[in-house]
Amino acid sequence: MMLAVFGAVLLVLGLFAGVALVLAPLGLVAWSTGPVLWLLFPAFSVFGYVLFVIGARNASIRWLSLAASCLLLLLALASAAGLVLDAASVLKPVGSTVSLWYVFIVAGLVGAVGAARGGDAAPPAAARSSP
Repeated sequence: MMLAVFGAVLLVLGLFAGVALVLAPLGLVAWSTGPVLWLLFPAFSVFGYVLFVIGARNASIRWLSLAASCLLLLLALASAAGLVLDAASVLKPVGSTVSLWYVFIVAGLVGAVGAARGGDAAPPAAARSSP
């Protein structure tokens, strides 16, 4: 259980780094997105996800990994939306959109792999009623 908690905290920190990498270039927040965030986003997201899944001992916790994958996919979707809004000149980024591409690729890949892996996980109620 300790690994699951530690992994969840790392995953949240990784998701926060990804959110910063998406919102800052769009000018929605005035945060700094240096190279440390670029490294911590995938490292904390992947390492936190792996520790969370390893530390989860039963189906009632494992289905939460699917929720984490969905959050990563939502982050990838937000990056894609920012790229489309930039391409359509609806929203003008304050800087480069490289971080949007980076988050789109990393969050999309990690989220898709996690969602595909967690697709057989059931919520707690369904897990108890299965034969």
